[in-house]
Amino acid sequence: MNLVGLFFSLLAIIGWSAYPTLVSKFGGNSIQGIFWATWGTLIVATILLLVRGLSVPTGVDFWLSVASGASWAFANVLTIAAFSLKDSAGNILGSSKAMPISTAFQISANVLWGVIMLGNWPSFTAKLLGFLAVIVILIGAYLTTYQETKTEDNNALLLKAVGILLVAQIGYSLYGILPQYTSNGTDGMHMFLPQAIGMAAFGLLLGIFDLVNNHHNIFVDKITYKQIISGFFFAMAAFGYLVSAQPEMLGLATGFVLSQVSIVGATVSGIIVMKQSKTRREWLVISIGLVLILLAAAVTSFL
Repeated sequence: MNLVGLFFSLLAIIGWSAYPTLVSKFGGNSIQGIFWATWGTLIVATILLLVRGLSVPTGVDFWLSVASGASWAFANVLTIAAFSLKDSAGNILGSSKAMPISTAFQISANVLWGVIMLGNWPSFTAKLLGFLAVIVILIGAYLTTYQETKTEDNNALLLKAVGILLVAQIGYSLYGILPQYTSNGTDGMHMFLPQAIGMAAFGLLLGIFDLVNNHHNIFVDKITYKQIISGFFFAMAAFGYLVSAQPEMLGLATGFVLSQVSIVGATVSGIIVMKQSKTRREWLVISIGLVLILLAAAVTSFL
């Protein structure tokens, strides 16, 4: 296995494990959480363009890439809003519960689109194994939400989060789908900068909206600048995954599977950092759910 590719994949795992937890830890609203993730990505994309001397897509390819990035930013701000939800006692839902559900939705939606619209998994056996894997992913996501003691308040909060994450999935799906309609030869490395422009533009517009509509100036709020740290981890992850998924490194399938390991880090770190108490049985069930998501994701990637 390519050790350099493995190193960059490790950067993606660390970055995506830390990002949602740090966003929750630093607090602020969802717009503050997204702002530096988008601008950090733009900075990294610009540096990559200059160092590698990459060309930028033009015409329709450019705008599809920009729209793809903006769609991701739309989805991510909703995802942050979901794990920032609080119950009547002021307890935050947290990334440890929201992220596995979001990951399950993303994998399931990408799989369905690939099979129905792009002709992936042409054989009956591949389709059967693939759809069984999707069911396992959804079961795994459900297990990660397990609580020994349930209340109506907990259930209502989780249902609200699921609703928000379903809407967010529209953005995540467009993020992956729109690049499929660019010209042949427009790979992820060349699309990275225009995608980052779309992300950063959406983040900036959200900041301006918050200022005008809510009289909340995120640009002078110290919490926003704490989120620079979370933005750094996200940008590191985006860059690491982009490099590791290149054909000469690990390739798309292996790079994708390894990136899914981050859901384990995001869930466990979310529980520990946010000091969410879990019983031994809850830890066991959550761990089983995470393993199911990872194994099923591996199956879908190699069909």
